[in-house]
Amino acid sequence: MDEGIPLAAGAGRADSVAPHTTPAHVGPSAGGQTPVPCWLMRGGTSKGPFFRAADLPADTAIRDAVLLAAMGSPDPRQIDGLGGAHPLTSKAGIVSISDRDGVDLEFLFAQLQPDSGLVDTTPNCGNMLAAALPFAIESGLLTPDGDTTTARVLTVNTGLVAEITVRTPLGPAGRYVEYAGDARIDGVPGTAAPVEINFLDTAGSVCDALLPTGNLRDTVEIAGVGAVDVTCIDNGQPLVIINAGDLGRTGRESAVDLNKDTELKARLEDLRLACGKLMGLGDATDKNYPKMTLVSAPATGGAVNTRSFIPHVCHESIGVLAAVTAATAAILKGTVAHDVAILPEGTDMTVAVEHPSGEFTVQLGLDAEDPTKVVKSALIRTARLLMAGTVMVPAHLSFQEHTL
Repeated sequence: MDEGIPLAAGAGRADSVAPHTTPAHVGPSAGGQTPVPCWLMRGGTSKGPFFRAADLPADTAIRDAVLLAAMGSPDPRQIDGLGGAHPLTSKAGIVSISDRDGVDLEFLFAQLQPDSGLVDTTPNCGNMLAAALPFAIESGLLTPDGDTTTARVLTVNTGLVAEITVRTPLGPAGRYVEYAGDARIDGVPGTAAPVEINFLDTAGSVCDALLPTGNLRDTVEIAGVGAVDVTCIDNGQPLVIINAGDLGRTGRESAVDLNKDTELKARLEDLRLACGKLMGLGDATDKNYPKMTLVSAPATGGAVNTRSFIPHVCHESIGVLAAVTAATAAILKGTVAHDVAILPEGTDMTVAVEHPSGEFTVQLGLDAEDPTKVVKSALIRTARLLMAGTVMVPAHLSFQEHTL
């Protein structure tokens, strides 16, 4: 990076990080398998293995095979890997130091599915993003030298850039990532240290614009229902927002009940495929976006109530960037979400997005001269290192010669 652009507030690049280092205890007992350095992280309400890019194959096909083997996919139980048999625990992160101006770290998010052999690196994940900076410090990519460490992180998938800040106090052995604290997020038990995320430019992260159809709402015909009003929006995550009542639901059903609702899920998929084309995303059949979000009037004092599908399973809470996008839709006059929302006054506001596990608070700011332009999207998440070591992958995936 240029000398005039700071690497990070309170951080520096490690002098040397050896790629594909193997702990001394991994020897013949590994049974000829290939050990890969791995840090299992929780980021927000998701979790999965994180890897340094230099420890993985440069070849995309081989890299994806390694990720599938590490997670145990495809298998509904993921019994032969680290996956947790759910989309929220079938995620992976790959992080590297960046040489781009104004960026410190590059984060590649990979969405896997328990019962699929696909590795999708096209969507964002704000929850896993929350673990990117803690991982970079834990894995030796960055060295903190202040009580807090801030880094600019580029999500390679979509070009989204965020400033992330974590606490890095001084301990007997040097500075470390503090995981204990008083921050609480719904969907995660207990409290933890806050991870502050300030998104710098989220509008049109995957699509071409905040409102990819050019409209605050569109009307789409779906089988068995007829004409339905939707809002197609992308402020970090492409969403299709529908009033739950238009599909004969209250929007307050539990995630368990909605996942059993095969009729609803079939209609949502028809709608998703139709809206994917309207949003310029092409055939979304094998894509993890757009995601579907049912909205209804708030039930517990928030701004808007949601049920988010990711895209075929109802989220037990809501994804970070889905919450940002749903909140954005709620404050834009003329959208489906705005119809049911209860909002504070002003152009800078705190928007509480209700979901099955509680609520997700988003700080949003609108341009005073152009109320359709979002100038601020910020929030608090938490993260935690769960395990550090090596994940073993089958011997036929030996790839040391392919690493960067």
